[in-house]
Parts: sequence; C-alpha cells; structure tokens
Amino acid sequence: MLGVIGANGAGKSTLLRLLGGVGRPTEGSIRVNGRIGALLDLGGGFLGDLTGRENAVLAGVVAGLLKSEIVARMDEIVAFAELEEYIDHPVRTYSTGMMMRLAFAVAVHTDPRVLLVDEFLSVGDLAFQAKCNARIKSLRSGGCAIVMVSHGMDQVRQLCDRALWLKHGEVAAFGSSDVVARLFETEMKNETLRRMPSAERRPLDGGLELVAGENRFGTFEMEIRSVEFRPGNSLRPGEPLSVVMGYEARTEIAAPVFVVSITRDDGTLCLDTSTQLAREDVPDLRGEGAVHFTIDRLDLGPGNYFLDVGVFESEWEHAYDYHWHAYPFTVDGTAGLKGVLAPPCRWKLER
Repeated sequence: MLGVIGANGAGKSTLLRLLGGVGRPTEGSIRVNGRIGALLDLGGGFLGDLTGRENAVLAGVVAGLLKSEIVARMDEIVAFAELEEYIDHPVRTYSTGMMMRLAFAVAVHTDPRVLLVDEFLSVGDLAFQAKCNARIKSLRSGGCAIVMVSHGMDQVRQLCDRALWLKHGEVAAFGSSDVVARLFETEMKNETLRRMPSAERRPLDGGLELVAGENRFGTFEMEIRSVEFRPGNSLRPGEPLSVVMGYEARTEIAAPVFVVSITRDDGTLCLDTSTQLAREDVPDLRGEGAVHFTIDRLDLGPGNYFLDVGVFESEWEHAYDYHWHAYPFTVDGTAGLKGVLAPPCRWKLER
C-alpha cells in the first residue's frame, strides 16, 4: 500500500486522477493492470436525482461489474455504508458524509485490483473510520494494490508500507512510510517557522529563520502559559528529564500538535519530537490544561543545551505558540565523556 503525501497543491489528487484515467499526462506514460476502484470525488460522482441504490448500480457497472453482480452485492454495500433507511432516497437529499460512505462501500465491493483513495478514510465517525481501515487492510492482504492520498501522517504510518512525498509536482522522497512521513513533518514544521511574520528575524543554519521577540512567536489562539522543567537547569548524564507545559486554548483547537526540541549550544539538534511523531492522540482542546513530556534517561554528553517547546496546528500550517531556545540547561560531565551522547557503556580487554 502506497501513501501519497505533500502540501496543498503538490499534485497528489492530480496523480490519482491520472492513475484513474481522468485526464492524460503531459509527459510519460501510465500502465495499470487490473480493475480500478477509485474514490476521487467528495460526491462520489453520483447523480443527484437518482436514488442511492441506482447510483450504486451505475457506479458498479462503470467499475466493470455486470449489473447482476452489483445487484447481488447490494445488501452488503448498503449494510457497510449504514444507509438502510436512505438507500432508496434521491442522493441529492444525502449529506456529503452519506455520499462518501456509499461511494466507499461500492468501491470496496467491486473486487478492485487497484484502489485509489483520495482522503476518503476520514469518512464518518470513529467507528465507521475503523471499519474502513479494517476493510482496507483486508483488501491489501488479499493482493489489492492501494494508493492513498492523506494529510494524516499517523494514518500513513499505520496503513501504508511505503510513501511518496510530492513537492511542486515532483518526487521529494520515496521509501518506507515512517521515514518519508518524518521527513515531510520536519519540512512542514520548518516551513511554518520560516513563514512566521516579524519585523525582526534571527537566521539559523540551513536558511531557517525564527522570529526573535522574547524568543516566542505564534498566532496565539492557543498559548503555552507555563513551563515546568525538572529537575532543573543542571543535571547529569542519565538523569530523567520532565517537562510540564501548561496551555490555554481560547477557542476550540482541533487536534493540536505539541513539540519538544533539544539543541546543543553549537547548533547541533539532539532531539526533535512531537505528540504526532509519538502517535499520541491529542483530542480537540479548549480552555486550560497541561501536557507532560518525560525522558526516562537523558543520555546527553556534557555541555550547554536549549529546550524548545511549542504547539502547532494539526497539519503544521502554523504555530500557535513556539518558545525558541527559551529554556537553557547544562549537562554536567566527567573526564572521558565527549560528544552528543553519554549512554551507559563499559570497556573490556581480552588477551
């Protein structure tokens, strides 16, 4: 299963449409072996005056099934889409979610050898999404090749074996889903930081610029109001580190991403992690609360370091609040320890 990721306008949906035969490439060629199931349109390509049942039959025939075959599977399709009460109503009376559920149900019941999915796995409530994910896994284990466009990196990691990152219509990275998703998240975070407006900016290595204004910037719909740093600003290699971020969200914030970074004073990045990378589900938040981050063993070498904390929009479009190099600390060391890491180690000589 291949996940296709990238920023808005990168060409993800265009790629799926070309694979599905909707348009022709200006260069190169496309070869697809087997029946294609395509979920490319929020409306499923349905005709508003036809009923859900009639649209399902039409979609099945377009996908390559005989009318008798799709009719024989209709009960399964309707049950999967959970539209028993509405299947004989005109589709123009359906909500977008109902149309998407019906389109998904039809596509996965047409025995596709190739399934193209454009953001459809966010359909419906959590229970229905789980059912969609289970069906996708079943198709994959049965030999169906699946190409999925998604903005959800956790979903890409969970479902996809490999990922393709598109950037301005070109391949930025291709490989294991975890590695490519991590590269994309890092790029999006850096792009967010680059776009932050300020009259005064501070340049960093690699062309990255961060806002310099009390070492803090963001849109501030959500703020990190307090940071507790334990055991303090001086510790030894191997000691635990605990950070407690007290936040306040003035409005309801959809699934924000909390981040923590540690940088050595020479600019070496030692840690850059987030709730998203750790696959921690953060619900929609409003009001006040706290987020706890703990490192059981901070095996950093002796030196001076900076701790960054922040909270970002769920797709890394912007920072709500970012504290850059705001929390300095020191790792005390002993002779014989150099470098970034100071893990437990020992020497043994054999003669």
